[in-house]
Amino acid sequence: MNGMTILSAEILGTMILILLGDGVVANVVLKGNKGEGGGGGGAWIVITAGWGFAVAMAVYTVGWVSGAHINPAVTIGLMAIGDANVIQYSLFYFAGEFIGAFLGALLVLLAYWDHFKATEDQGLKLAVFCTGPAIRSYAWNFITEVIGTAMLLVGVLGIFNSHNGIAGGMGPYAVGILVFAIGLGLGGPTGYAINPARDLGPRIAHAVLPVPGKGGSDWGYSWIPVFGPAVGAIIGAWAYTFVFAPFWAGLG
Repeated sequence: MNGMTILSAEILGTMILILLGDGVVANVVLKGNKGEGGGGGGAWIVITAGWGFAVAMAVYTVGWVSGAHINPAVTIGLMAIGDANVIQYSLFYFAGEFIGAFLGALLVLLAYWDHFKATEDQGLKLAVFCTGPAIRSYAWNFITEVIGTAMLLVGVLGIFNSHNGIAGGMGPYAVGILVFAIGLGLGGPTGYAINPARDLGPRIAHAVLPVPGKGGSDWGYSWIPVFGPAVGAIIGAWAYTFVFAPFWAGLG
């Protein structure tokens, strides 16, 4: 494995994640879609399920190549616990994740172009690209993202623990279930970015691409879904590796 291999895989994997993840949001919130409204009030279940499936498909596609971080928070978490390979290629991971996220958002815009034009609500258009808080309180929004991302890293490290027995073909599916569960349980306050690239890449796309009738990109909130997940990833990775794992040494 080399840097360009990791870069290309992370671009493709993160592009798939955003294409399907932002795509399900567009299907639910933009006017005139067959999925508009989420089917009788189940919009949040549709969206969280869509993101979970998007993660699983992305990991299945490129996990065998780069490990499918598709999320700078995962890269940061693995760096924090001393993964030498990830540290060595970290810049390639980060670049691939953000480039892929931007490209995925571009594809969603192209796929739903007429529906962006048909939708008047600028907030709904922005919601396709990036997250926003239900109640704007930067301190609590930050804490929510920290908790959600810490849970993500604990779950990922647990799923792919060598003693677990599901890290093969079922691993990506289990990660998708994990993301689905985080969305259902913790997604309400902030929309659960838990991924700096997932939020910042499409937010940049919203800002620079000619989205029909768009408003502002809410840059005042944009630091929350970047730094909250970064902090949460370190906490989650440290907690699993250095707090809990030592108690289990010798098991399995």
